Amino acid sequence: MTGSLLLVVGPSGAGKDSILRYAMKSFSGDERVVFPKRCITRIADARIEDHETIEERAFDSLLRQGAFALSWEAHGLKYGVRRDIDEHLSCERVVVVNVSRTIVEKVASSYPLLIVAEISACAETRARRIAARGRESRLDILRRIGRQTPSIPTHVRVQTILNDGLLSQAGEDFCSLIASLVPAHTLLGKSNPRVANY
Repeated sequence: MTGSLLLVVGPSGAGKDSILRYAMKSFSGDERVVFPKRCITRIADARIEDHETIEERAFDSLLRQGAFALSWEAHGLKYGVRRDIDEHLSCERVVVVNVSRTIVEKVASSYPLLIVAEISACAETRARRIAARGRESRLDILRRIGRQTPSIPTHVRVQTILNDGLLSQAGEDFCSLIASLVPAHTLLGKSNPRVANY
């Protein structure tokens, strides 16, 4: 597989979903960059993420069958990314996926062209964003902000995207990272000026 797998990680409130939506809009129609839908054992909410809802028993069956290239559990839910991404990577595409950082080390052993985009924001900004969702108490928010996160293995390439200010700035930084991963020999004749500039 000669394409690049870009894993997006970051704590609650860092703005991962907003930055991903920004990038998806920016690269819309560009077949060299793929944002696969995740399979999640919860009801889909397009305001948060357009994912594939899957019942837990069906999820477990697919997992046993090897249908997922990536899988993990978080906050009582199960997440999976279908093995279709391997075909995209074989076609030299950039595959961008929002994941739990707990799987980075395991994934790195199977995907050598792996890059991690770590979305970061200060504690105050994150707390404000989580509170705006209206789903958690103040105590729950403080617990989320104070939660320790596992470190990313030192042999994995990491690019930090700061998202304390304007979404457009962080979004452009993220899009620049994606564009830099598109193989140079695929640029000729392509219409996306963002990629052509890198």
